[in-house]
Amino acid sequence: QEQLVESGGGLVPSGGSLRLSCVASIIGFDLYGTRWYRQAPGKQRVLVASIDLNGTVAYADSVKDRFVISRDNAKNSLYLQMSRLKPEDTGVYFCNAYRTRVFWGQGTQVTVSS
Repeated sequence: QEQLVESGGGLVPSGGSLRLSCVASIIGFDLYGTRWYRQAPGKQRVLVASIDLNGTVAYADSVKDRFVISRDNAKNSLYLQMSRLKPEDTGVYFCNAYRTRVFWGQGTQVTVSS
């Protein structure tokens, strides 16, 4: 079964760090663009960061200079290194892979306490 599985979420104090991982069991993962989204309670899912198949990255303004997205195609994995976390970073984080098909993970909860 082709899927994405996230891990690495948790409870962290404001100013702390977390590293999210997403392991893909997708054929041809290296040909997919990949993204991280966040969904805060009661709000829509928003794009946090992306990295395409060429390694080009982009970030939401709210996380620039704090988050780093990366991928390791040899490990079929996507990562999000989050630093200087703020309470407003709280939410469920989803990884996403897109090409001709779109895959979503089940999400991992990140809670930043003030």
